[in-house]
Amino acid sequence: MNYKNLIYILILIFVGCKKEADSEKELTSKPKPNFIFILADDYGYHDLSVIGSQYYETPNIDRIANEGIIFTDGYAACQVCSPSRASIMLGTFPARHGITDWIGAKTGEDWRKQGRNNKLLPPEYVHNLPSEAVTLPEAMQEGGYKTFFAGKWHLGDSTSWPENHGFDINKGGWDVGSPRGGYFSPFTNPRLENKKDGENLSMRLASETVNFIKENNPKETGKPFFAYLSFYAVHGPIQTTQDKWAKYRKKAEDLGIAEQGFKMGHFLPIRQVQDNPVYAGLVEAMDDAVGEVLKTVEELGLGENTVIVFTSDNGGVAAGDAFATSNLPLRAGKGYQFEGGIREPYFIKVPGVTKGGEKTSVPVSGTDFYPTILELAGLGLKPDQHVDGKSLVPVLKGEYLPERPLIWHYPHYGNQGGEPSSIIREGDWKLIHYYEDGREELYNLKNDLEESTNIAGENADRVEKMSKKLFAMLDEMGARYPTKDSEWTAELEQKHLERIVNEFWPNLEKKRMEYLSPDFDPNNNWWGSQVTKD
Repeated sequence: MNYKNLIYILILIFVGCKKEADSEKELTSKPKPNFIFILADDYGYHDLSVIGSQYYETPNIDRIANEGIIFTDGYAACQVCSPSRASIMLGTFPARHGITDWIGAKTGEDWRKQGRNNKLLPPEYVHNLPSEAVTLPEAMQEGGYKTFFAGKWHLGDSTSWPENHGFDINKGGWDVGSPRGGYFSPFTNPRLENKKDGENLSMRLASETVNFIKENNPKETGKPFFAYLSFYAVHGPIQTTQDKWAKYRKKAEDLGIAEQGFKMGHFLPIRQVQDNPVYAGLVEAMDDAVGEVLKTVEELGLGENTVIVFTSDNGGVAAGDAFATSNLPLRAGKGYQFEGGIREPYFIKVPGVTKGGEKTSVPVSGTDFYPTILELAGLGLKPDQHVDGKSLVPVLKGEYLPERPLIWHYPHYGNQGGEPSSIIREGDWKLIHYYEDGREELYNLKNDLEESTNIAGENADRVEKMSKKLFAMLDEMGARYPTKDSEWTAELEQKHLERIVNEFWPNLEKKRMEYLSPDFDPNNNWWGSQVTKD
């Protein structure tokens, strides 16, 4: 080799090494993304216009969906709140972490105090987020993130509040899962001071989030943030302003008010129509609050480096609580083993990755947020912690995610009329096992999203295989199961159900029409939203 060729080769090597070094430097010097995780409470899959509601108006939440990716088969980890919220924090299914019901629900013989005369006694469950676990916010702290929480927590007593599990700042998170004091100040919340009478709770939580973002602007601090905005909305008691109620009362009238709003389920009537103007106003107020956060991100020029997630902790309340919404065509709602109870709005916006307006039918769970966020943040995964979660980064990039089973375990009755059950979904197939009598239902969600036709009888082999897999997974996780109540009698339960049909259901229909009456005027000041000025 002559001298000139040697020099030429050395120059090429030098240039190549320099490019690689520059590329590596660019990657390491690029600031870590910020995260805004928005969690609604009791917010159903069809409670927003981007998914098809003709009644509710949600332009700001729709925007997150339209600028990100819509997971059409996105699920909460449970049909009620505390288990789902724990699964987001831990990356594990409720059967594994042990919080299988909302914290405060009665178990064992105490369940009899509900007066429902059910066949089973629900098992005990864990009442605090495990202190030994590494939560998602703790992992973010380890990765150099400033962490913030605002809103509903409901994951334990004062030893297990947000500040005990990785959040630097906590605004409004404590034991209780409902908006004590209502949606208008004065609030009854030891972690949220009252500032102005009549202030809207959703907007207050948004303003706390906005203040945090402004005070911790990464362009000034050099430190990324992880903000977790966990609305109390749209949990009952549902409340709104007179203006918003009037808007949606007229809209319900224009769309046509059905004579009957409910249909009897197994234990309770289930709402069939979206026409509750109080609930619609509560939804819009939450959407307004989301808009304030999005506007701040834009104004500060953080949009190109901020990941935004929006989801809910369980289905919309079609029965129980405020009987507020309908999830049709999904069956039932919060507390139920059907799609209306577990399928949720599930949107992720990642600047530079998601193109906007994309949809994917890959089945995903609330357990998947933990590893997904870690990978997007460029932090190491914690597979020993988020055992049941999978990073969705491949899906966000349009790549393949191997099929895996998803399971749910709710061995409780709850307040909404669902039955003690466990569920497994594999591909398009969904199997439900009922603990009262051991029966099993099988649905093909691709062909029957409404879960109207149980096809277990003609698919015995599939039922057997899915059932074995479900219980193998549950037993490996240490799941607890309900037991028979020796005091149960069919006669007492039947009397209870007759009262529901003959007395409770007619009163429910009457209350629905009161909400739609032009004369509706709750406590003469609309739950404290109308403040008299001095």
